[in-house]
Amino acid sequence: MAIQHGGFKRKSKTASEIPDSSLADIAFLLLIFFMVTTVFRRERPRDVEMPQADSTERVDERRSNIVHVWIEPDGSVFINDQIVPVPSINAVIAPLYEETQRRLVVAIRADRDVPYGVIDEVSEQVREAATRMATPARVNFATNIEERLTRARR
Repeated sequence: MAIQHGGFKRKSKTASEIPDSSLADIAFLLLIFFMVTTVFRRERPRDVEMPQADSTERVDERRSNIVHVWIEPDGSVFINDQIVPVPSINAVIAPLYEETQRRLVVAIRADRDVPYGVIDEVSEQVREAATRMATPARVNFATNIEERLTRARR
């Protein structure tokens, strides 16, 4: 009596598919993890009293293409919450022009008591950074628009 077909038979076959029954659970847990651990960067509020203006214009540009330059009453300049000496503004702004494919808008937010000489130095530094990239500087001087709008509603 010889065994004809090789003897023992395998009762179960190995699955050639990847189990996906818990894939939705894993994706949901990852989503919750990233939502809980993400920290959104917020700019620190500056104690700057904006100047008044007769007319204003809204800048329609993506937020990532706008850099805010804060000038406080004592003449200190902040770019992205970092204090920057006026002569080195050019070195800080020039790489930002390159990162945004020369679409950068510089929003100068100066206190209304800042001497014009400081604002002129800052705008000259911004202009130099733009000319290094062979593009015209797009500079926006921020004003106190909220106060103007509340007066208009009355």
